[in-house]
Amino acid sequence: MSGIWLINERLNLNGLPAQESFEWQKKALLTYIKEQKIKVAKLNPYQLNDYYTIPHALYYDLKKKRIQLDCLIMYSPQIIEDYITTYPARWLMLKSYFNKVIMVEQCANQMQF
Repeated sequence: MSGIWLINERLNLNGLPAQESFEWQKKALLTYIKEQKIKVAKLNPYQLNDYYTIPHALYYDLKKKRIQLDCLIMYSPQIIEDYITTYPARWLMLKSYFNKVIMVEQCANQMQF
């Protein structure tokens, strides 16, 4: 299975400061990716990280590569909520590049980091 993970670096999850929230998302997603044996796709050779933090950049790279992937992995719906509200049509186009969108929040709540 191949996929891409998206982290919202400005969101405060569970009352945590932004940096701790970012680390929480990152740990939860990495754990899920390893457990499910998901191969992380790197669309842009100049991309510094294996994950995306900007949905517009992800959409641009997907559109440029014209690639279909198995999954888009995020921590929770909160991660993408503002983007969906602001750009509903763009969200539909972005998620069309994936067979499914996975939210790992429920799995992560059971983990101890």
